[in-house]
Amino acid sequence: MRDPSGRLLRLLSLLQTPREWQGGELAERLGVTARTVRRDIDRLRELGYPVHATRGGAGGYRLTAGTAMPPLLLDDDEATAIAIGLRTAAAGAVTGIEDTSLRALAKIEQVLPHRLRPRVAALTEAAVSLPPPDAAPPAADPGVLALLAAACVTREHVRFTYTAAGGEQTRRLAQPHRLVAAGRRWYLVAHDEDRAAWRTFRADRITGPHRTGVRGPARELPGGADAASWTMDALAGGSGTIRARLLLHAPIAEAAGQVTAWHGVLEPAGADACLLHTRSDSLRFLAHRIALLPVDYTLLDPPELAPHLAAIADRAARAVQDFPR
Repeated sequence: MRDPSGRLLRLLSLLQTPREWQGGELAERLGVTARTVRRDIDRLRELGYPVHATRGGAGGYRLTAGTAMPPLLLDDDEATAIAIGLRTAAAGAVTGIEDTSLRALAKIEQVLPHRLRPRVAALTEAAVSLPPPDAAPPAADPGVLALLAAACVTREHVRFTYTAAGGEQTRRLAQPHRLVAAGRRWYLVAHDEDRAAWRTFRADRITGPHRTGVRGPARELPGGADAASWTMDALAGGSGTIRARLLLHAPIAEAAGQVTAWHGVLEPAGADACLLHTRSDSLRFLAHRIALLPVDYTLLDPPELAPHLAAIADRAARAVQDFPR
């Protein structure tokens, strides 16, 4: 790349990916010498970009946190995702960022290319955010989420205090893996270092987290599961080979205040309904769990579950047949 300005922008774009680049890699990507890369790195530093360099055969360059946030380069999809995310943040499950989101959105939209504005407008118009219910679940702290998200990327161990459902507090050392949004709650999927096991933590119950600076090995969830499936298993009372899907005849904001994590995981399905995903190793146990739902529902699958639900309904009907309704 002979154009210095274009090359500098390309170098900055590469450095903004969350990894460390060796000088030879950057030189090959840019089609220049390693000396030119070093000179361009110095120019970026003069412009305020905190480029950190490590020496040695395994060393390289990466962007680090500085005293101020320099301009970022975003591709079309990244800019669209940020704009949509900011538009919906006020109705999300993170507290205290409504006004901040609006200010950030105004800055993004001011410089958003004209070719992207119809896409953002269409997505915003088609997507509807439901208002929170009166008894909305506790919202997660944005600072806690940001710290945990950064630790997920770097595989860095984090210490924090966790408050269990019964109020008991314990100190944990964990290696964050993924953050999962389920319904109106955030969950951290992490490897608990003290217990040598995978755990799912509710983000709103995590307090006082701090990064230790110690990085762990790259880990995969047992069985090759993805973080979303793993979280659903944990919330639904454990793993299970039998999955059930139900249509709840209530908006997700209303259902979230009545359907507990023990029942399963909720997913939006229009303005007046939502989906419930749950699972178990027993059709009979799954039917009894579903029968305890406090809202009207329709079974979508599996069809093998229908006879068990019908048997529960018939048994209950016979039990009250001598009583007036």
